[in-house]
Amino acid sequence: METQIGGPGGGDFAAATAMTIGMFVFVGLMILISLALTLIIWWKIFSKAGWSGALSLLMLVPFVNLIMAFYVAFATWPIQRELEALKRGQQ
Repeated sequence: METQIGGPGGGDFAAATAMTIGMFVFVGLMILISLALTLIIWWKIFSKAGWSGALSLLMLVPFVNLIMAFYVAFATWPIQRELEALKRGQQ
């Protein structure tokens, strides 16, 4: 005898279990894709700014990611310092 869930007509327990597992797998894949994209994007930003791309790993740490975002936004980037030094050398 199978256990019925839901209202009239319900559904069987195995179908509900399969759907729940499918949802967990889907959500897990979305989380992994989101984390990978976050790392790739911040790796590029840090690299183009002149810092090590490995700093992108800090963007996965809660609250540290906020501090790093503010630092990136308001700090003088190494590439900017290098450009200013080159401009001074040409004058």
